[in-house]
Amino acid sequence: MNISIPCVVSLTWTLQDSQGETLDILDDPVAFLVGGDDLLHALEHALEGHAAGDTLDLHLEPEDAFGDYDEQLVFLEARHRFPAELEAGHTIEGHALPPGCNPEAPKDALFTVTDLYPEHVVLDGNHPLAGISLKLHLRVHAVREATAQELEQGSTGVGFFRV
Repeated sequence: MNISIPCVVSLTWTLQDSQGETLDILDDPVAFLVGGDDLLHALEHALEGHAAGDTLDLHLEPEDAFGDYDEQLVFLEARHRFPAELEAGHTIEGHALPPGCNPEAPKDALFTVTDLYPEHVVLDGNHPLAGISLKLHLRVHAVREATAQELEQGSTGVGFFRV
């Protein structure tokens, strides 16, 4: 079966930045819904027509991957508003930000704590891979029809680098 929308593909990959630094390796095949919310659109487009056993080498510019880095999504907040156990790397959903935080912070964003200072916390609402050109070596392990449940959900339950 060739990949077409909608279907489910099982993939492995090696993801690198444009300098060749490995960012992620997926050794065991994972199933993704093509035509749903699981994969980047550029990735789905590149996969169309391929079949199990095929390999692809892709180069994705930020606009085809996780977007350009948006400095408007970085917020400096008062440290006292957050729990003492907060650490760099923690994530906070925008709707769960403590009272008193900047009302401009989007409620639908996922913020990563990038820096902690005695008086401030730096929150970044950009995807961690925003602004980065990516190289992706993919292998298609299997292709099958999507189930009614997968089509209804728009997903197999796994997303491509969702944080």
